[in-house]
Amino acid sequence: MLDMMSKPLNRRQFLESAASGVASVSLLGVTSAQAQTPTGAAAFNIPALAEGQRFDPALVVETARTLAQRPLIPLTATDLPEGYATLPFDQFSGIRAQPGGLIWSGENRGFTVEPLHRGYVFANPVSLFTVEDDVVRRVAFDRGKFDYGRVTPPPANVDLQFSGMRIATGLERPFEVAIFQGATFFRSLARGQNLGALSRALILRPGETRGEEIPFFRAFWIERPSPASGALVIHALLDSESLAGALRMTLRPGDVTLIDVEMTLFARQALEHIGFGCTMGTFLSGPQSRRTFDDIRPAVHEISGIQMLSGKGEWIYRPVSNPATLQVSSFMDENPKGFGLVQRERDPAAFLDDDQRFELRPSVWMEPLGDWGQGSVQLIEIPSDSDINDNVIMYWRPRQPLAAGSETTIAYRQAWCWQPPERPPLAVATRVRQGRGTQGRRRRFMVDFTGDKLADAGIVASTRANITSQPGAIHNVRIWPFPERKLMRVGFEVDPGTDNLCELRLVLQAGGQPVSETWLNRWTW
Repeated sequence: MLDMMSKPLNRRQFLESAASGVASVSLLGVTSAQAQTPTGAAAFNIPALAEGQRFDPALVVETARTLAQRPLIPLTATDLPEGYATLPFDQFSGIRAQPGGLIWSGENRGFTVEPLHRGYVFANPVSLFTVEDDVVRRVAFDRGKFDYGRVTPPPANVDLQFSGMRIATGLERPFEVAIFQGATFFRSLARGQNLGALSRALILRPGETRGEEIPFFRAFWIERPSPASGALVIHALLDSESLAGALRMTLRPGDVTLIDVEMTLFARQALEHIGFGCTMGTFLSGPQSRRTFDDIRPAVHEISGIQMLSGKGEWIYRPVSNPATLQVSSFMDENPKGFGLVQRERDPAAFLDDDQRFELRPSVWMEPLGDWGQGSVQLIEIPSDSDINDNVIMYWRPRQPLAAGSETTIAYRQAWCWQPPERPPLAVATRVRQGRGTQGRRRRFMVDFTGDKLADAGIVASTRANITSQPGAIHNVRIWPFPERKLMRVGFEVDPGTDNLCELRLVLQAGGQPVSETWLNRWTW
């Protein structure tokens, strides 16, 4: 089976995990359990949602509301056995639950859940519960249910809680479909894919000079699925300095894996910079990037660009890059119809990497549900020299900040897929190359568009390339049509003059109507 932990955390994820200090809170309905655990694990007990209680999803929301009425009390996780916080990744990833430690193993429920051990950078505890026949059942830590490989097991009779969970589907062709571990990180994939992009339930103040705030999951309640449902429902409680929240996630694995997310947030304090539908991925090098590396592989990336369907119905594609300096881009919109980080390169020959298999990495598409109002799709591109860094970050930033004491509800559908389930009825940009221009500081670009419309001789004959650069000037535009391949290649040069940044925009048009999606690019010198 696919090992969902095959990709080690990078420096950024390490800092985020380490920063997500868990609090042991004592307030109405939430009491400290520190005295109940010999190791002092930062667990907590919620009487209304504890062992043996009738489960009601509204209670998770009420718990989040109650948490938000008190300040966050951070607590450093100091109860790990000696050496567990400094375990090498390969030793930590070797700690796996034994078959008898898998939740619902052998019950033919369609899913199994593997509780994940704490250690490495995953030091903070998470409480796991199941909901069976509408009754809450606590998942108790038991070292006898783990295979520790080369690691010395922890002392007996301690309650270390867990660091998260790994979910596998037991449907017709079983595969491990999702992992929730660290802060509010989670990953998923479609059948036949390899582990790739990383999602976050919430992102707060990324890229700001005062530092990012890292929310974290406190607990999960997992509803036991009926054998034929094909869906797994997960409830989660998250917490952070500025807010607390409740999530309901419905996971439907398959050739496209869908995760429906409903989230209710309660703000402790005013928050101007918040992000929903966040996805992170790796882009080290490729033909569209100026930076080169001494690497045997011709390209190294698990995502190739950001795709958007605006509220007005415009299809947009923007290749991502590995810039020399930090780059932040904002794409203003109102009620967006969809956006996501996508991997468009599916040819193994583009990467020639038989270990990483970047061509098998998932695209992640977000479909907002309901009215999201005004805001922007934010894209952050971080310089990187390693293929394990998730250096590209995308999310929706609402224009309206969260006021202190406010309640906010947001919902979206997330598709982990080979290509977004909603596709443009237009030609799409399938390959981008760039290099030195004919003179001065000019840069030469080649953009390939592919689509059924480009096989129509009448459309091909009337198609023109509408190209702009702000700032800068466009020169030497040429079009090479290949109707037999349903392809049209556009070449052009951009002259930045004395500027060091140009925003490029290209769309193919015939009779004043778009024949292709809108291709955007930011070029920096």
